[in-house]
Amino acid sequence: MPRLSAASPHRVRFTLNGRTVSGQAEPRMLLSDFIRHVVGATGTHVGCEHGVCGACTVQIGGVPARSCLTFAVQVEGAEIRTVEGLAPAADRLSPLQNAFRENYGLQCGFCTPGILMSLDALLRDRPDAAEPEIREFLSGHLCRCTGYTSIVKAALQAVRQRREEAGHA
Repeated sequence: MPRLSAASPHRVRFTLNGRTVSGQAEPRMLLSDFIRHVVGATGTHVGCEHGVCGACTVQIGGVPARSCLTFAVQVEGAEIRTVEGLAPAADRLSPLQNAFRENYGLQCGFCTPGILMSLDALLRDRPDAAEPEIREFLSGHLCRCTGYTSIVKAALQAVRQRREEAGHA
């Protein structure tokens, strides 16, 4: 990465949910702020701003990452996916999102986008994930409302549904 001057903003360009976005960012601007305030995609939530709560989790190159710990200038040319990119169409939820709806996997919903982004990556890489692995993966997310039971139940439903769709029931 080239040395950046703190005295002026820099052009940042990357792919967000399949479309190219760009804008100006000072070197210290966080990716979470760039996504929300420059691009206008507000599904990524900012909680603790220290990388602890997981609410700001996005996928960078398919890997879950805390957008509050990433500078916008670091993702130049990268592929970023946020909760807005999970649904296959504007009028349809993804299987994981639908499982959250059916199992009451959210209450206030503040932590939900980050949890969905982490679980989406887990289930993509480990479509047969079992409950202990799901619980371990969720350990990096703080939810004050649900007690995680409904979240785990939703994730397990998504695993079962993917298995059934693949013909491995």
